[in-house]
Amino acid sequence: MERVTGIGGYFLRANDPEALTVWYRDVLGLDFGDHGLWQQPAGPTVIGLFEADTDYFGTRPDGQDRQQTMLNFRVADLEAMLGQLRDAGAEVAAETQQMDGIGRFGWVTDPEGNRIELWEPEEES
Repeated sequence: MERVTGIGGYFLRANDPEALTVWYRDVLGLDFGDHGLWQQPAGPTVIGLFEADTDYFGTRPDGQDRQQTMLNFRVADLEAMLGQLRDAGAEVAAETQQMDGIGRFGWVTDPEGNRIELWEPEEES
C-alpha cells in the first residue's frame, strides 16, 4: 500500500494574498520563496480530527461560520514567539495550554481572521 510521506502544503483563501504573505513572512518568520516553497526542519506533525461542532479552531470575526481548519506551527520557544507577535501588534490569545507529554500551545490570529496554533513540543527525555 502506498502511504502519504508528509504534508505537502496548506492553502488559504485571502482577501489580500500579497499582504497576508508579507505577514506570515515578517511576523511569523516563515522564510518561504517562490511558489510558497518552505524547507522546514524535521520534526513531529500531528493530525487531529475534531467533532464538527468544535470551537477549538476559533470563530471567524467576519460573521462567517466556525473556522473549518487550523494551521499549527511548531516553535522552539513559545513565550518568545508570543512576545514577538504581541510586539508586532498581532492578536495573541491571552491563555496558553500545557498538555503533559505533548507540550505547550498558544494561539494567534492572522490579519484575515484565521486562528493559528503555535506548539512548543515537549522535549524528549
